[in-house]
Amino acid sequence: MKRRFRGPVRFLFPAFFFAAALVSSLEWPDTAAEIILNFAAEKTPSLGYSFRSEGPVRSAASGEIIFIRDEADTISALPPGLGTWLAIDHGDGLVGVYGRLDRGNNPYPYMVEEGGFIGRSGFTGWTGTQGFYFSFFDRREKQWVNPGRILPLLPDTRLPVIRSVVFRDSEGRTFNLAQTRSLAQGQYRIQVEAQDTRTGDIPLSPHRVSCYVNGIERGSLIFETVSARRGTLFVPSSEGSRSAGRVYEYYPALSAGDVFLSRGQTVVEIIAEDMAGNSRVASYRFLVE
Repeated sequence: MKRRFRGPVRFLFPAFFFAAALVSSLEWPDTAAEIILNFAAEKTPSLGYSFRSEGPVRSAASGEIIFIRDEADTISALPPGLGTWLAIDHGDGLVGVYGRLDRGNNPYPYMVEEGGFIGRSGFTGWTGTQGFYFSFFDRREKQWVNPGRILPLLPDTRLPVIRSVVFRDSEGRTFNLAQTRSLAQGQYRIQVEAQDTRTGDIPLSPHRVSCYVNGIERGSLIFETVSARRGTLFVPSSEGSRSAGRVYEYYPALSAGDVFLSRGQTVVEIIAEDMAGNSRVASYRFLVE
């Protein structure tokens, strides 16, 4: 299956776009596995996907196994959260990380083909359920890449949910827009609690959150990549990038941007979009005094 990019790509770095286009085919490691954590979910944020499954885990693409860590390896200084895991160089700087595996007694080959068996879902690492973890790292751009952005589209017809939209002023006071009829003129931070509902009752991160004030975009987050600079994680936004600490400061609400409200009638529109392109829109009207 040819890889294809969906939706806006202006936040993607050109080098990664070029590298991704060179890889002819990619598939999910287990198409039947249940997603319990997706890219950018939770406060950390998550740098990949966690799945609940009991079946085999397969390589998303052909490549070379460049690292293997067994959970029983007590010498390694690497963090144990992924349990038994391995890294596969899929070419052009794209590395797949497969964790929480049950390796068994199966020896790993030097090279693997797309769909090649690399282990089974396990209980290794920091997990309470049987499953596995999967992420992509772009070595050229030194950033994690949302696998859902470049792998085949998973079936999804459910709309995201916008649970709340809150404006926070410079003194830390919060105003729920669903209950607000007027606000004082001034600077506010836009906080949106939105969820992808693909798996029903398991809260997942949306792919994109956008905020418009009187028809002008005032803040957007798009969870395609997460980069690290000097020990700080950054996520793409309409401002270029924002530190994860700032975005997730009031999690589960996400800080989408900042806006100065001038006097007059004001309309705020929030759009939450999932990876499949399903979107939910919430609109609020109030007076700025």
